[in-house]
Amino acid sequence: MLNRRKLKTISAAVTLGLLAQANIAIAADEDEIEEVVAVGTRLQGSAAAVIEERRGQAFVADILGAEQLSRTGDSDAASALRRVTGLTLVDGKFIYVRGLGERYSNARLNGATIPSPDLTRNVVPLDIFPSSIIESLSVQKAYSPSMPAAFGGGAINIRTKTVPKEFTAGIEVGASYDSSADNGFTYNRDESGISGNLKEAISFYRGDFDTASIVNKNGLVSDDTSSAGQKANLINQELLKSLPREMGLTKSSLDPAYNIKGHIGNSFVLEDYDVELGFLASVAYDTTWDASEKRTAVLSKDFADNCAKELNTSDDTQNSCFETMKDSVETTESERMNAVLNFGIKYDAHSMSLSNLLLTDSEDETDVSIQQSPGGSSVFSIAGDGRANRSHDFKYEERELKVTQLVGQHTFVDMSGIGFDWQYTRSKATTDIPVNATYRYRDNYEGGEYANSIITGDQNRAVYSYTDMEDRVTSYGGNFTLPVYAGDFELEFKAGYDFSDRARIYETSSFAVNNNSGVAIEINDGSQDPLTNSEYLTDDFLDGQSILLSFNEPTAPDADDYLAAQKIDAGYGAFDMIYQNAWRVSGGLRWEEFKQSSIGTSSLIFTQEDLNIFYEDQKIADGTIQEDDIFPALSFTYMGGQNYQVRLGYGETIVRPDLREVVPVSYFDPLTDIRTFGRVGLQSSPIKNLDLRYEYYGDAGDNFSIAAFYKDIEAPIETVLRIGDDDYSATFTNGETAEVYGIEAEWLYDLTSLSDGLFTSGNVTLSDSEAEIDPAFAGNLTNPVKRMTGHSEYVVNLQLNYDSSDGNHSGSLVYNVFGERILAAGVAGRDDAYEQPFHSLDMVYTYYPDFNSKIKFKVKNLLNEDQEVTQSDIVIREKEVGMGISISYTYEFD
Repeated sequence: MLNRRKLKTISAAVTLGLLAQANIAIAADEDEIEEVVAVGTRLQGSAAAVIEERRGQAFVADILGAEQLSRTGDSDAASALRRVTGLTLVDGKFIYVRGLGERYSNARLNGATIPSPDLTRNVVPLDIFPSSIIESLSVQKAYSPSMPAAFGGGAINIRTKTVPKEFTAGIEVGASYDSSADNGFTYNRDESGISGNLKEAISFYRGDFDTASIVNKNGLVSDDTSSAGQKANLINQELLKSLPREMGLTKSSLDPAYNIKGHIGNSFVLEDYDVELGFLASVAYDTTWDASEKRTAVLSKDFADNCAKELNTSDDTQNSCFETMKDSVETTESERMNAVLNFGIKYDAHSMSLSNLLLTDSEDETDVSIQQSPGGSSVFSIAGDGRANRSHDFKYEERELKVTQLVGQHTFVDMSGIGFDWQYTRSKATTDIPVNATYRYRDNYEGGEYANSIITGDQNRAVYSYTDMEDRVTSYGGNFTLPVYAGDFELEFKAGYDFSDRARIYETSSFAVNNNSGVAIEINDGSQDPLTNSEYLTDDFLDGQSILLSFNEPTAPDADDYLAAQKIDAGYGAFDMIYQNAWRVSGGLRWEEFKQSSIGTSSLIFTQEDLNIFYEDQKIADGTIQEDDIFPALSFTYMGGQNYQVRLGYGETIVRPDLREVVPVSYFDPLTDIRTFGRVGLQSSPIKNLDLRYEYYGDAGDNFSIAAFYKDIEAPIETVLRIGDDDYSATFTNGETAEVYGIEAEWLYDLTSLSDGLFTSGNVTLSDSEAEIDPAFAGNLTNPVKRMTGHSEYVVNLQLNYDSSDGNHSGSLVYNVFGERILAAGVAGRDDAYEQPFHSLDMVYTYYPDFNSKIKFKVKNLLNEDQEVTQSDIVIREKEVGMGISISYTYEFD
């Protein structure tokens, strides 16, 4: 006879990743959490309850609950997920699962596909989801038919907080300080974007601001006072003057970070109608400042064993390890705001909810850098000849994600308990960059001291870029479930449909300020701070100078804009069978049709001929992927009584090229700072996944698991680097084969025998990978057979936790480290560039003075580690991270 708890377990297991069943699973867990808390400690009990949910899954999954997120003090989904077994965090945004790059994982919000506000990837940057709105995070590592077939390392489902069962309201305020953020650079930001004059000029002059074009379009003629060319130059400079030019930097003390959050929710029963209504509203805002010192360098191809790693003397410059070296100070101001408004209604065995989510995220970044070139195509250095290149970079980026989601769950008790759940989600992500400017100068030094600054007599002395991206997704799906009881068999059959429709528009415009005189011009005689250099483009300076503006759009057929669309239709059938509460078999088939089209476009389309160049039939065909296939999954579980179970899972999945990776459009990859080009003709990568896992469950929530996994990847998509003048560029290619294999272990263990309230948790992953690239497509790659990009051979998470017996105190020491991983493959005989292990040690302490309030104190990066990238054991990239301290106060109203 199937008991009620078992029914919920089966239902949750088969449908993990779909919103309705996720909510059922959460509801079931809430009951279990309450039972545990009644007899145990607050946080250890909640951790055990989440593990109980994981235990009930038919396919291997790791789950983090809201209390676990609170314990580690992680502020967003990305930083929280690095605590999960086998997961590493890259650039603070992207999660690598089992050593596979972000392309090998997918993220859903309450089971729905959502767009990405990231300019360079389909994958949603997980740092945009604050932990305050998260109920739990699920990472499924074994493929099941109810999930999208685009599955490599794992599938992440972000489950947001839903309508509460009873009244809840609270407020939180907090502040933080970072040791690296004492002083930084600020400026007067202009967010107006491209001026109306420039927009009209692009159309009127068809993107050509040269003197001849202006003369021709305006019909200019020479007269007694000035020539036609001089008149054209004046018109050009008026366009230049419409750009923001007061961008001088000031060194100042940075403001402390702070945040404020609030929420309110309740449920009401309309007894006359037997209907329950509820709502949840929350809002949060936080702002932070940070400043860090950075170094980036290009390693010389033929460096000596005793080469110089600094450029302090002329001898150092002659024996340098590097072709170029750039030292920078980066200052970042970040602002985030999120708002949630949810409504729910429940009648008998039927419920519906409407969720609205708004996430906004802005980042203002300045970068002041000094570049020296001891071995590049042109040689200059401060210690050698008293010269260095200076650049001031400004970038202000606004990201926004809006999600509206309607969800229903229905159980038809009189129809053999048939269940039906569905979701309809519309979402839009936008990214706007109204400020992106780079100023370039040449600094001169005398005796190592700054003397003056000039602009050289050539192009691109300043570059202004503006970017807009909009990504829209409509996602809907439904699932039918049928429970069947037959003697010793407990079965559930399931069938469902999943659809997503995506469209992306990416547009960018760039303008260059050129010194057309051909000779150097002094812009700072040394009497002013060189930080003020980026305000030299005054009206007085421009008058009489041959400083002109050009539109930087590439000429046809090259493009820097693109359009992309994607549709996925999927249907699946699945089953879940338990025999005598000891044997479990789950599996099914998923059919998925995938259609994607990406094409480069341009703002220089003015005629039918231009249109035909960019949208010719062959280009559309080259940028189109259309495929359909069937993806099987099967999982066996032996449940050895109450104490242990053994799982074996197999699944076939696929990883597909990103929207912009199949378009020959260039962009700077934020993970590598390398100009990257899309490539026509990239193929999808089929994957075969195999998992074996042993799980042991002891008393008081103690548990231990050990797993082995293997993945065989056909035609893996890998990055291929090429070296140019003093810098790298990159594109993509399909390798021949790749494989990933390893073991991982996880535990939660009570240490009451040592001290009351003490327990430990953690996980360790050991793995390896190998990718093989055909030398014919590897360019000048040094190692065509290598570890996969981004793969770490080990990942370690350790926690030492304490819960006081009176419930007034809790604390954790949280440690994370990953093994070195390839950030960029070596080229032209250079070794691969490895990101070095980062030992992260955080401390979190929470004090509960009464039932309604808590005070949390956190110290981040206690070891004060810096990020490093090495090549041939020489540091080529280094970034200061700093130690952070934060404190917050939370009050929950009765």
